[in-house]
Amino acid sequence: MANTPALEIKGLQAWYGESHVLHGVDMLVQPGEVVTLLGRNGAGRTSTLRAIMGLTGARKGSIKVYGTETISMPTHRIAHLGLGYCPEERGIFSSLSCEENLMLPPALKTGQAGMSVDEIYAMFPNLAERKTSQGTRLSGGEQQMLAVARILRTGAKLLLLDEISEGLAPVIVQALARMITMLRAKGYTVVMVEQNFRFAAPLADRFYVMEHGRIVERFEAAELEAKMPVLNQLLGV
Repeated sequence: MANTPALEIKGLQAWYGESHVLHGVDMLVQPGEVVTLLGRNGAGRTSTLRAIMGLTGARKGSIKVYGTETISMPTHRIAHLGLGYCPEERGIFSSLSCEENLMLPPALKTGQAGMSVDEIYAMFPNLAERKTSQGTRLSGGEQQMLAVARILRTGAKLLLLDEISEGLAPVIVQALARMITMLRAKGYTVVMVEQNFRFAAPLADRFYVMEHGRIVERFEAAELEAKMPVLNQLLGV
């Protein structure tokens, strides 16, 4: 199983009600890679992450997570294969402290332990300092760190991160970039949806560009410079 992809998507279609939002998406993500989904708003990037987790209304095609077909699985079973989804809205509970938010999700049944609280506080010292603070009283950057830390504690090894840098101060964005670099070094696999091209560009091993629910470009990090004219046209970067 050493060569089994972390995520393999073939011919993925997805609907919200009668709205057909994904049209034959193909993606391949190897263990330990950081892969970025680029595209304008409404291109289908968030819908792709939600479809991977089984959160769209209907799905067709194939989505394999570590070799297991998940297209007919409910969301909770997909998660237990080792997936962690960090949505754009973060999902921090205002009635819970920072540490209570961190401890809320149960451990996944992956057979692999998640990060300990001590490891998480070493990676995110801000959260250690604010552990008794109300979750929604944390800064935007601290809430984003908490949303990711909560996933790491569950034992997820494949992280789906939706616009984690959006609206944050440059110093916090730099801290999140360091976090992703550390996670890759620890063997985590990351799929990021990002509007902030400057944030994503130095982090990703591979890029997929979406438009109107389809993948229209795919390239390796080494090809980035050569692809800049195309990206300027598609994204206006």
